[in-house]
Amino acid sequence: MVQTKFRTIARKGGPGVNRGLRMAALLPLFLTSFCLRAQTPQLSAAPSVDASSAAAPPADPQLKQNPLEVLRNFEPPANEEYRLGRGDEITVDFAGRPDLQAKLVVGPDGRISLPLAGDIAVDGLTRPEASKAIVTALSSYYSNIAAQVTVTKYTANRVLVLGAVTKPGEVIFSGTPTLLGALTQSGLSTGQNKPAEIPERCAIYRGSDQVVWVELRQLIESGNTLADLRLRRDDVIYVPSLSERFVSVLGEVQHPGAVPLTTNSTLAGVLADAGGLTDQAGNNAHIQLIDPTTGKSRVLTFKDALNPVKAREITLRPGEIIFVPKTGFARATYVMQRLNPLFSLSSLAYLGAVL
Repeated sequence: MVQTKFRTIARKGGPGVNRGLRMAALLPLFLTSFCLRAQTPQLSAAPSVDASSAAAPPADPQLKQNPLEVLRNFEPPANEEYRLGRGDEITVDFAGRPDLQAKLVVGPDGRISLPLAGDIAVDGLTRPEASKAIVTALSSYYSNIAAQVTVTKYTANRVLVLGAVTKPGEVIFSGTPTLLGALTQSGLSTGQNKPAEIPERCAIYRGSDQVVWVELRQLIESGNTLADLRLRRDDVIYVPSLSERFVSVLGEVQHPGAVPLTTNSTLAGVLADAGGLTDQAGNNAHIQLIDPTTGKSRVLTFKDALNPVKAREITLRPGEIIFVPKTGFARATYVMQRLNPLFSLSSLAYLGAVL
């Protein structure tokens, strides 16, 4: 069993190949099961949950959403324009001024440095936007100047793969990161004297408040191209072992992500494993425990978690989401496709809670 804590979620990623080649690379692993299950299974969505109280029953069973559509919404557009990132190597050319040409690397702080202009923030900018920012920074020193930014080496498209893989760590893509591309390069875990197996499921974390659970084997066996879901840079893929028990800790904690459960795990201990609360959680922090299998939630205070008597009454269940909202929120409404690490292709719920 591989147990991996998200002590520090580094935002990292590796040279990619096209989606068709990655699917072909895994073809021997699932060809037999694909032939047996060539038809896409019927999918249904769980009803909406009105949680104006912590554990309210479903209020509107008519509100449904196609789970596959949720994954499509999570996936970035195929033609999304590239944005510069940390580590990218770029060349800046100036029309009619070859003496000003500069070859630069975007620093860890997302900035480049030019003579006279000094530091210029380009992280997250498209190439035309970066060109405009450079011209603006130099406008006090040059008139009628035009700049063009070219990316000579792509290194910013990083994702991090953790859990039950043979080579956990960062994967760097020269193109758009994809799920199968990341898993292929990280190596799939193998049993003793057994070939590598496709993970039944995996979680994709994005930032501190988004996580979706992908039923990977089901997607592959049904021939769905969403198995090779496009990712965003800095996404974190977590592949649990079949025997692993864990919860997801999101929101205002230092290191959001998956935290393995033991028989002695407590809410306070799990929050400590996630690095503790941030200042944004406030002095009277509230904590919401969401059970994605039922759509129910419980709202507790951080003081309850620290109280020895009350803490014994808090039972953590594998797969639960522990969410710590920012202080001052009178109402937090959580969409399950953003928060649910056990989101499957057969369930979807919407959940809100008054804190």
